[in-house]
Amino acid sequence: MAAIISSNRSKLIVLFLISLALTAFGTLQTKPITVFMIGDSTMANKKNPETNPEFGWGQVFATYFNKNVTVQNKAVNGRSTRSFITEGRWDSVYNAIKPGDYVFIQFGHNDQKFKDPNRYTNPYTQYRYNLERFVQETRKKQGIPILLSSIVRRNFNEFGTLEDTHGAYPLVTRMVAKDLDVPFIDLQWLTETLEMQYGPEASAALHLHFKPGENSYFPDGKEDNTHLSFKGATEVSELVIEALQKQVPELAAYFKTR
Repeated sequence: MAAIISSNRSKLIVLFLISLALTAFGTLQTKPITVFMIGDSTMANKKNPETNPEFGWGQVFATYFNKNVTVQNKAVNGRSTRSFITEGRWDSVYNAIKPGDYVFIQFGHNDQKFKDPNRYTNPYTQYRYNLERFVQETRKKQGIPILLSSIVRRNFNEFGTLEDTHGAYPLVTRMVAKDLDVPFIDLQWLTETLEMQYGPEASAALHLHFKPGENSYFPDGKEDNTHLSFKGATEVSELVIEALQKQVPELAAYFKTR
C-alpha cells in the first residue's frame, strides 16, 4: 500500500512539474517584447501613408505582430551604418534595449555612397566593424540581433538580366552573421528571386513608377527602382516572415494568426 501511495505521489509531483513548465513556457511565449528596426529608407516608415504610395518594408512588417510586440522602426531615409552611429541614432536604440528584445539590422544602400564621406564605409573594414558593434552591443543588453542583407534594386539590363548594385556589402553582412553566430536573412537573394519572378516589366509594380499626372503625390511622375510600393513592401515583409518562421521560431510565435 505504501508503495502505491508513493507511486501516486511521484506521479502527482511529475504532473505538477510539467504543469509549471508549460505555464512558464506560455509566459515566455507571451512576454511583451520590443522589436527594434535599424536601417535605411527601404525599411523606414514613410510620412502620409494614406496618400504616399512609397512604403518601407518595415512599415508593413510591423502589422504582422500580435499585441505582445511593440515595433519601433528606427530606420531612416539616407542613413548608413556610419551616419546612424554618428547622429546618435544607435545610442538611442541601445539605451532602450531590454532583455529579450530583438534588433533587426539592415544597411548597405548608403554605405556605398563613396562620394559622401559622412556616409561611406569600406565594406571590409568600417562597415563590418559597425555591424559587429550593433550585434555585440545588442547582446550586451541581452537583446537578440538579426542581420539582413539589403533588398535588391530593380536593375534589369537590356537583355533582361537583373544586375547587382550592392557589391561586397551583402557578402560582408553574411560573413558577420556567420562569424558571430547571428540569425541571417539574405534579402539580397530573396528579393533578387522576387524581381526575377515578376520579370523586367511587371516588377515595376513593386516600386514607384508613375507617369506625370498619374499619382497626385508625384504630380510630375516618378521612376524609382530602389524604393518600394505598398505591394513591394508587403511582398518583402512576407519574405522576411517566412524566413523567420524557419530561422527564429521563438519570434515567429509572436505573429498574428492569419
